[in-house]
Amino acid sequence: MTIRISLGHIDTYDARVATFAHQLGLRGVQLHTPDVLPGVEGFWSLPELRALRERCDADGLAIDGLENVPLAHFWKIQRGLPGRDEQIENYQKTIRNLAAVGIDLLGYNFLATYVWRTSMSAGGRGGAKVSAFDLAEVSRGNALAGYRLTPDEPAGEPIDAARMWANHQYFLDAVLPVAEEAGVRLALHPDDPPVDVPLGGIARIFTSPAALGRASAQAGGSPSWGLNLCLGTVSEMAGEDSINEVIDLLGPAIWYVHFRDVQGTVPRFSECFLGEGNFDPARVIRRLLAAGFDGFLIDDHVPAMIGDLDTWGDISSAAYCSRGRAHAIGYLQGVLNGIGATDG
Repeated sequence: MTIRISLGHIDTYDARVATFAHQLGLRGVQLHTPDVLPGVEGFWSLPELRALRERCDADGLAIDGLENVPLAHFWKIQRGLPGRDEQIENYQKTIRNLAAVGIDLLGYNFLATYVWRTSMSAGGRGGAKVSAFDLAEVSRGNALAGYRLTPDEPAGEPIDAARMWANHQYFLDAVLPVAEEAGVRLALHPDDPPVDVPLGGIARIFTSPAALGRASAQAGGSPSWGLNLCLGTVSEMAGEDSINEVIDLLGPAIWYVHFRDVQGTVPRFSECFLGEGNFDPARVIRRLLAAGFDGFLIDDHVPAMIGDLDTWGDISSAAYCSRGRAHAIGYLQGVLNGIGATDG
C-alpha cells in the first residue's frame, strides 16, 4: 500500500500555488475555505465549484478534497442557535454541489470558537516563528482573533459539553443521509487545542481518543463519516500514545491526515518542525498503513523560516509558498521514500 501527499490547507489558489505544487512534485491539492469559493448565497454554488474544478484540471492538479465552509455558513449549526436549520439546508446544497462536480471529500470542524492560540510568534528552532498555547494565559484572549474563521460573535450564554454533543448529533442526523446519497465523505477535525475547559465560553468536546470514538458512534456506522486526523492536535493530547490510540480505533475511517507536530501537550505546547516534536513520523506512517489507511497526507501549520511571511495571519499565495512549507513537504517525501510507502 502507498500513501500520497497533497498540497494542502490552501486558502488562496492561484497560478503561483499551482506552480509551487508542480515544483514539489505533487499532483493533487486540498483547499481550505478557498477564496475562489465565496459562497455568497450561504452555500458553495454549482457554478463556482465547477469553475474551481475546471481551473485545477487545467493546471494539471486533482482536487483531493475541500475543508471548512465559510464561518457564515456554519456558526449557528455549531452553537445550536435559531437559524441553524437554514444553514443545514445550505450545507446539504453544498454537499450535493460537490458531488455534481466530482469532489467527494469535505472536512469540517465543531470548534465554535475555532483554533485557540496564546501566541502566534513564539520562537522555534533557530528563531523560526511558531504558534503556541498556554492554558494559563487564555484570559488574554485568542491570539488568532481576526483570522477569518475565528468568530467575532461572542458566545453570549455559556454552551456546555452536553449541548455541544447534542448540536453535533443534530448536524450529523441531518447531513449524513444527504452525504451518503451523494457519495460525499465528511471528515471531522479534532478540537485544537484539546482542552476540557471552555474557551471563549464554549466547551470543546473532541479532546481525546475516546471522544473521537464517541463521534464515530454518533455517526452510526455511516460510510460518509470519518476523521481528518490532525496529528498535531492529537499529539497535543498525549503525544504519540494518543495518536496510536486514534489510529488503532478509527483506522480505515481516517480519510486524510494533517501532518504536523508540537512540542509538549496540553495545557502547554508549541508547534515545531517535523521530526523534533512528540511523535516519530516514520512510526506513525507505518502504523497508518498497518491500520488500513488509504487516504492522503497534507502539510499543515508550518514554522515561518527566515524570509517567510506570516504563514497564519497572511493567507496570500506569497505567504503560503514558503520555505517552511517546502521543508515540511520535502521531509514527508523523504520519509515516505525511505520506508517504501510512496506512490511517487
